[in-house]
Amino acid sequence: MQKDISAILKSVSKPARYTGGEFGQIVKDKQKIKTRIAFCFPDTYEIGMSNLGMKILYGALNELDYVWCERAFAPWPDMEEKMREHNIPLFTLESKDEIKDFDIMAISMQYELCYTTAINMIDLAGIPMYARDRDENAPIILGGGPCAYNAEPVADFFDIFSIGEGEEALCELASLYTEMKDNGTYTKSTFLREACKLEGFYVPSLYEVSYKDDGTIASFEPKYDDVPKRVVKRVISDLNTSYFPLKPVMPYIETVHDRIMLETFRGCIRGCRFCQAGMVFRPVREKSAEVLNRQAEEIYKNTGYNEISLTSLSISDYSCLHEATDKLLAWTNDKKVNLSLPSLRADSFTRELMQKVSSVRSSGLTFAPEAGTQRLRDAINKNLYEKDLLNAVRLAFEGGKSQVKLYFMNGLPTETYEDIEGISTLASTVIDEYYKTDGRPKRPPSVTVSVSCFVPKPHTPFQWEPQDSLESLRSKQMFLAEKITDKKIRYNWHEAKVSRLEAVFSKGDRRLSKAIYVAQQNGMRFDAWDEYFDYEKWMEVFDKCNIDTDFYANRRMSYDEILPWDVIDIGVSKSFLISESKKAYESQTTPNCKEKCSGCGANKLGKEHTWCPKKK
Repeated sequence: MQKDISAILKSVSKPARYTGGEFGQIVKDKQKIKTRIAFCFPDTYEIGMSNLGMKILYGALNELDYVWCERAFAPWPDMEEKMREHNIPLFTLESKDEIKDFDIMAISMQYELCYTTAINMIDLAGIPMYARDRDENAPIILGGGPCAYNAEPVADFFDIFSIGEGEEALCELASLYTEMKDNGTYTKSTFLREACKLEGFYVPSLYEVSYKDDGTIASFEPKYDDVPKRVVKRVISDLNTSYFPLKPVMPYIETVHDRIMLETFRGCIRGCRFCQAGMVFRPVREKSAEVLNRQAEEIYKNTGYNEISLTSLSISDYSCLHEATDKLLAWTNDKKVNLSLPSLRADSFTRELMQKVSSVRSSGLTFAPEAGTQRLRDAINKNLYEKDLLNAVRLAFEGGKSQVKLYFMNGLPTETYEDIEGISTLASTVIDEYYKTDGRPKRPPSVTVSVSCFVPKPHTPFQWEPQDSLESLRSKQMFLAEKITDKKIRYNWHEAKVSRLEAVFSKGDRRLSKAIYVAQQNGMRFDAWDEYFDYEKWMEVFDKCNIDTDFYANRRMSYDEILPWDVIDIGVSKSFLISESKKAYESQTTPNCKEKCSGCGANKLGKEHTWCPKKK
């Protein structure tokens, strides 16, 4: 049983992060539970409690009467200091029990810069960080989330990874664990051998990796004949019948997304060549407008939230969007519940949508052209034209908006300084469009240009690409700053050093685990937070571990080399990704999935669509 923590809570910021007891939390009788799971999020409570995936999996696991899934979040440094000072191991919010006494410690890996925080949670729980050092009494350490699609940099710390969608998969894993415990056949090694046979589970210790003299991978092979050569991601076929939380936990403190989050569909039809989510979440599967509305009403009754956000990778591509918004607005207007439509595409923005958005929102709108010229937008397969953007902002201005935010990237493959200057030109064109628009607001316009650095991601057509050097990224950032002279255009850019570290881990292999371990031992965590990110300290760690960061971030990989993430099968074929990579250099576009099936391979997974028939 956990020690009393009330004494230390008075001396830390935001103590409600650690108290639990929220309305909607799930508490069970421990005497009736066979398997206990600690669901851990390697960031603050406010961010973790805003993650829809965590809410879904927390609820789905607790639907099993023999499982109790509880929550834990990374303590902020002031709380961690107190916990270590008073010998208080990491604990869950529901029971306050120590995580080292649980059966499974599940860690959601949402972004590469959470790696040190994740293994710090293992250490703070009093569990050996390396999988090879843990005995039979230690919990199974399970990883999941987007970073599991290349788990190699942290593979040495985890026993098993969930690949793909977890609502059904994690319940199957918990069932297998419980059954083996019940019938007396459980040992950690036998469990992992059986678990790897379930669809969607990767056990790193069951694979042998060797390297060539040049540092590239020579072989990546299973150690045993019954271990799959490739792990196929898990996919939920029918979102209408799959689990969705209708009684979410209600935080005591404000979170990043303090609202009802309704998942409209999974996957993306667009095929942007830089976008990992657009590839790994294929194929598209939609939720019906009826189910969406029913879930919204139920969650509203159970929470009282005054805002509903329709979530997806691109809400404009939801085929039931107009029907769904009509159903929702039929009751949300009367109850003064705001309807939020994020991730709108400029080429799908209509006056009707504008009116629906305007009825509940007074802020500006956000669009993502990604590149400043049509040539580069074609190269990255954005399939967006300047006329589409200008039509969208014109509708926004006619509707009373005066603020527009535009997202771009620099360092994209084939990019030139002409493309960078095109960002400034496009922003100025939006300002000009404002003054051409009849019925515009009388206040002056504002365009915010936000530019991030391109990071090559696994399982994308750009996975083989090098990242621009740090010097080149900075040079392009300063060049654009000089080109933007209109005070009505505000320019923000992402710190290139952060993107550099992200690229190293994004394309990394198992040899990086040593650096992650050393960094954690040196007190490094919360790398995604500006106040704790220390690039120079990271470079010192890499030097100490004899790791050449250029090898990962700045090297062009060859099409025929073995990639660290080739062990994972996302459904999209490598031949399709290579074809898309080559088309980028010709600035050739690929139509979206509704217009034409381009044979990516993902139609072997999931539910059948009229535009993407499932192959038998």
